[in-house]
Amino acid sequence: MDVVSIIMAGGQGSRLYPLTKVRSKPAVPVAGRFRLIDISISNCIHSNVRSIFVLTQFASESLHRHIFTTYRFDPFHRDYITLLSAQQTLENRNWYQGTADAVRQNLDFIKDEGALVLILSGDHLYRMDYRKFVDFHLTTGAEISIAVTPVRADQAPEFGIMKVNDCGRITEFREKPKDPAEIDRLRVDESVFRQFGTPPNGRTHLASMGVYLFSQSVLRDLLAHTESKDFGKEVIPQAIGARKVCGHFFDGYWEDIGTIRSFFEAHMDLVRPLPRFDFYDEARPIYTHPRFLPGSKILASDVENAILCEGSIVNRSHVRESIIGIRSRIGENTRLERAVVMGADFYESREALARNREQGVPDVGIGRDCEIRNAIVDKNARIGHGVKLVNARGVAAESAESTCIVDGITVVPKDAVIPDGTVI
Repeated sequence: MDVVSIIMAGGQGSRLYPLTKVRSKPAVPVAGRFRLIDISISNCIHSNVRSIFVLTQFASESLHRHIFTTYRFDPFHRDYITLLSAQQTLENRNWYQGTADAVRQNLDFIKDEGALVLILSGDHLYRMDYRKFVDFHLTTGAEISIAVTPVRADQAPEFGIMKVNDCGRITEFREKPKDPAEIDRLRVDESVFRQFGTPPNGRTHLASMGVYLFSQSVLRDLLAHTESKDFGKEVIPQAIGARKVCGHFFDGYWEDIGTIRSFFEAHMDLVRPLPRFDFYDEARPIYTHPRFLPGSKILASDVENAILCEGSIVNRSHVRESIIGIRSRIGENTRLERAVVMGADFYESREALARNREQGVPDVGIGRDCEIRNAIVDKNARIGHGVKLVNARGVAAESAESTCIVDGITVVPKDAVIPDGTVI
């Protein structure tokens, strides 16, 4: 296929703070051993879309390092992943002002790369075969195609909502509609759902997934003749009516884990016996940085509905409905319930552990006699002995130096230090 992919990976992800305190949203660890950017790149590789540009801007160092050390194609093909960071030039002194502006600033890099341009978000959790998307685009003769997914009426205010006719052409678009009358007007008839092989199952609206396919000439024309900064808010609404814009139905798992609550709940779904997103699909694995770590070590522990990633050590503890990330160390008599522990980037040497004793600093990992419930612990955190992260006061939101509470979920930032005996 003559397709080039552009992955938008420059967003700050402020709603995921403090997980995005020192990294961009696509670089946030997911499922104990992956990064969010791995989802979109893996989808591209499995779809045979291997001309990939990744546009970065905010706190991009760890994202650049991850991509550079993970994705290296062989020299006998034209496959590539190219990083395009925001930069000042003689023609443009501005940083990226939005998704459309970011693509506009990099059009010269893709001019010879593909007749079709696939634009993706670098921070969604889903598995999609883009070849079906391309086939739909070519079959319908669309100039712009947008992946749409069915949602219930009560979910409509959370998304960009599209209305399509029985030919699949998008006739109307509203960004996060709030007015009940407007939401009702945007309903899609059940017959349209069935026509595109999608059972309604109580769903009445179509939400944009933020996955776009443009004919390159159309994309260039749209960006050259406007100063629009964002695809979802400006370019797409302006193109409807003037261009042939069609909606490609997608009825698989798709989650924009852009908030602490949605991020946490998506991880809790992963530890269920049959999660909605399958990381165990052998035919379409999610690729990530290859590591040479030993298997997990579990010492006389009670583990129920949990994911333990490689290199972790659980020492005589209780773990329930939790994800234990790579190189995690869990001390004796510790209790984890509904916890996302991201692990560590390194093991501490015996000398480092001795220095920790001298300085009175907890080791990297979780100490003994701790209780952690409904919490996210970011990488390299040092949690001392007897610490309780249980939101004891039941607050919905609170910010401190070593922890945050967001939507009732306790979040320990990367590299945070929580002294022995702390109760939060």
